[in-house]
Amino acid sequence: MATTSTSIQCLLSIIFLTLVIKGSSIGCSLNNITIGTTRSGREINNTPEWNVVVTNNCNCIQSQLTLTCTGFKTLQPVDPSILSVTNGVCLLINGKPLPPFGSVKFSYVWYPPFVMWPKSSTIGSCN
Repeated sequence: MATTSTSIQCLLSIIFLTLVIKGSSIGCSLNNITIGTTRSGREINNTPEWNVVVTNNCNCIQSQLTLTCTGFKTLQPVDPSILSVTNGVCLLINGKPLPPFGSVKFSYVWYPPFVMWPKSSTIGSCN
């Protein structure tokens, strides 16, 4: 009987630890945010258009996601609900949550392309 009780306790401990680890944000950081910039092939006023995809490669929500974008300019405005620029910092989707493995896309027109990288985020609940 003691062996069965010990086995059940051990199994319950393993299940509990699995749920705790799965629900934590261990391993999620700005390193899980990728930014891909590619040329769209379109030109506006002889200036190339660039497509940007920002992806959350983490099983946790990331909100209040900002990017460095010093000197960012564009000949065609970007929807401010997707990207708003203040003092060289770009806020994505008005700070709303970017779900696990979700992406945000926008385009801009300028040359040369701007180098952007994740600056900050708030890590939320995890899947």
